Amino acid sequence: MKTIETIGEIRSLLGKAPRSVGLVPTMGFLHKGHMTLVREAREQNKTVVVSLFVNPSQFEPHEDYDSYPRDYHSDLQKLKTAGVDLVFAPAVEELYPQGFDTSLDVGHIGTLLEGKYRPNHFNGVGVVVCKLLSIIRPEKTYFGQKDAQQCAVVQKLNSDLNLGTEIVIIPTVREKDGLAISSRNIYLSHKERKDATLLYKSLKLASEMWRQSIFDVIIIKKQMTSLVEKSSLINIEYISVSNPVTLKELNLLSRGALVSIAARVGKARLIDNITLGD
Repeated sequence: MKTIETIGEIRSLLGKAPRSVGLVPTMGFLHKGHMTLVREAREQNKTVVVSLFVNPSQFEPHEDYDSYPRDYHSDLQKLKTAGVDLVFAPAVEELYPQGFDTSLDVGHIGTLLEGKYRPNHFNGVGVVVCKLLSIIRPEKTYFGQKDAQQCAVVQKLNSDLNLGTEIVIIPTVREKDGLAISSRNIYLSHKERKDATLLYKSLKLASEMWRQSIFDVIIIKKQMTSLVEKSSLINIEYISVSNPVTLKELNLLSRGALVSIAARVGKARLIDNITLGD
């Protein structure tokens, strides 16, 4: 495994690398969810590239960019064990050099759900994804379903701009009690960690109600809210039932609908989702 910090060097190495190339973009602090993406990329490609880059442009001014968890040396060890070929770990100045002034608007889809609370987030995601795909030019790029809106944004970006990669979405990886694995789970206290499982339980409740032929979204959201609000430690930001591609809100539950929840649990802001029928 080789670690590269510059655009020039990784382009040079990839020019000689066996195809196909699989890319796993990450912000580091790797956990089981990330490593599931890496294993999938390893099985499907001759060359695997993992990027380690905490992207400043996708953080709002009040968010945790400076304190976002990082463990570079542990990340490298995990990636080496997983058989990764190349790690791209650029400095901020390498991707955003002095004078960088280009912005990107991912459109209406970026203003929904997370976009209402993080208005600049997906435009920042769009910029870094475009840069990584331009630099690495992978045949396949891997994302986790836990970030469902990000997946939808990236798929549309890839299609609209003809970026030339195949977006591969891997199912959410969970702890044994159902909590979606996230780098931000480290912020949770013991009691917060226990109560946070109510997010996934509320999603399972929605799925069970659908299976019982309860399709009214207002009723389902009310029941989900009641369940989550059993904990005084959780503040719900939104519960959504939407089309998984456009993220347009639905009035009636149907197979394939995306049920999403976002909430603050102590210092952590957690998101989770399920797709009905999966």
